[in-house]
Amino acid sequence: MELPQPSALTSYIEASKPTGIHAQESHHHALAAQVLHNLQYQHDWSQLQIHTQSPESGKTLPKPLVSGLPPQRIYVHPDEQIEMLKLNVQEKDVALEREWVLPTHLRETWSLRRFAEIFDAIDQVPPALDQAAGGEHNIHRGRIGSRRGGKRVLLATVGDDSTVVYYIVHDGIVKPRQN
Repeated sequence: MELPQPSALTSYIEASKPTGIHAQESHHHALAAQVLHNLQYQHDWSQLQIHTQSPESGKTLPKPLVSGLPPQRIYVHPDEQIEMLKLNVQEKDVALEREWVLPTHLRETWSLRRFAEIFDAIDQVPPALDQAAGGEHNIHRGRIGSRRGGKRVLLATVGDDSTVVYYIVHDGIVKPRQN
């Protein structure tokens, strides 16, 4: 009896696996590859990349992170939302922002210390794939590589059935939205 062909996801994870890494690192990289695959093929993200080195210090990250460009803004800071309303600017008219994505498994335990290690290792905005492009910017302020509200990551939690759920996690307290 012949075994069935591996799925596209399994083939992708196997093909993206770096050589010469430990079993634990391999597991983290496979999780990052699975999340990258989900973002690309289920959520239409582009310019995706797996990071193993901190852009801040050059040191190895506590876990591999994914960065990319979502098809629409994931988060609008409350102050920016007010400004957009005053200027009658639609959200679709505001430049997209690259986002950090932290791949995790549902069974992992996270503490404030572990989140702090991640936030300490990253820049506010992930590096662009093409540094010559100058990065994304906020059209209202014209600040290149800057965003309001401090550092944030999109926590990608993978369940045992391969379902991926996303949560926005900020470094610190964020002003709540006003209704």
